[in-house]
Amino acid sequence: MIIALIAAAAAPFDPEVATRAYLATLQGAARAKSDAYFEGGYWLLLWGALVGVASHWLMLHMGWSAAWRDWAGRVTKHGWLQPGVYALPYVVLGSLIVLPWTIYTGFFREHQYGLSNQSFGGWLGQEGIALGVTLVMTAIMLTVIFAVIRRAPRTWWLWGTAALVAMMAFALVLQPLFIEPLFNKYTPMQAGPMREQILAMAQANHIPATNVWVVDASKQSKRISANVAGFGPTIRIALNDNLLNRSSPAEVKAVMGHEMGHYVLGHVWKLILAFSAIALVAALILWRLTPWMLARWGSRWRIESVADPAVVPAFALILTIFILVLTPVFNTVIRSEENAADAFGLDAAREPDGFASIAMKLSEYRKIEPGPIEEAMFFDHPSGRTRVRASMDWKARHLGELPTDQRGIVTPPPPAAAPSAAQ
Repeated sequence: MIIALIAAAAAPFDPEVATRAYLATLQGAARAKSDAYFEGGYWLLLWGALVGVASHWLMLHMGWSAAWRDWAGRVTKHGWLQPGVYALPYVVLGSLIVLPWTIYTGFFREHQYGLSNQSFGGWLGQEGIALGVTLVMTAIMLTVIFAVIRRAPRTWWLWGTAALVAMMAFALVLQPLFIEPLFNKYTPMQAGPMREQILAMAQANHIPATNVWVVDASKQSKRISANVAGFGPTIRIALNDNLLNRSSPAEVKAVMGHEMGHYVLGHVWKLILAFSAIALVAALILWRLTPWMLARWGSRWRIESVADPAVVPAFALILTIFILVLTPVFNTVIRSEENAADAFGLDAAREPDGFASIAMKLSEYRKIEPGPIEEAMFFDHPSGRTRVRASMDWKARHLGELPTDQRGIVTPPPPAAAPSAAQ
């Protein structure tokens, strides 16, 4: 046995062998469960889009949207306010129409796979908070967009996109301070080596943060997460309690290095730019298709023009199909930034085995070894195998720089048992 260990230590480091050692820790029923959960999500994309199309078609075909428009006209005679008032029945009643689907996907399915820690009452309460946030944001957005449509009937697709992007950027600034605390409690991380190492990484990468916050995400699920969010005075480094409770210090450092990569590399602003281009294409499609739809069905729906708030379900119907078709594009844009953040995090944290082992824990609910086409179409993050192999390749390139005890092939333990849904 001693001779075998000495021989193994003397053998050159092989990234592929090391990768297979990590992947072997997720096998049997656990791997089948992970694959089934993630592959089921492919069908949820399609069925979710069909539910969205059907619900918005009902709003138009049954005359509900026109009735909500008429109600908004009775509530206020100020035309510029009517789209915002229309948002109330549109959001609330629209959410009730699809509530069975929402309950299945957001509650029952998550419990079926042991990923949720919430009671139905707790889940419903948070859905109510999300509904309130959606209502406010939708009211503001519709008020602005329809003001643009009225003022620029021929070029509203251009100015509407600009207004939408501005609102998106503003929301990103406000989100850490005003929206996220509605769902979770943020508490300062206790002083200690882990906090100091995270802040040292932040300082080394010129991130102007002086505190680390812990989010009580375990009340909702077992998922591991962290982020570096905000801009200027709203910037905040946060990690959830699942990450702290289920991970080693090396894994925590690896995750935080990745999240700092998003901030340092300016991914939020790059994503806004990319999605602005996509939004411009979507607005052009709405500009061309909506008048055609109204010419064909507008009299039946009691909608005369694109400037009528009752046209919102027609917009939503078209956008639902557009987003479904462009799912691989959205995923590729996001995945490319995740790959870049992975590479940054490995350089920042210098914990290749920590990042590989955390990738295995994330693979409890993400398919670990998809095919190349499957990963390109359905994965908005690199797969577990991709991440583990990237970590081992990084380790091979920097082997001489690592402590002696980290230079060999690590045989990781199986992923720790996750908290049960009842906790």
